[in-house]
Amino acid sequence: MPFKEDVEKILAEVVHPALQSHGGGVELLETDEKEGIVKVRLIGACYG
Repeated sequence: MPFKEDVEKILAEVVHPALQSHGGGVELLETDEKEGIVKVRLIGACYG
């Protein structure tokens, strides 16, 4: 599975539900497989 798809799956199945239970969410902005970097935006009640 491509890197970006792996990240999207983890965000959808693990991270987003945990944040959603506290009134927040997460949005995937960018992935860089070569550098191993994932950039996200926290939304809703989650910040910081």
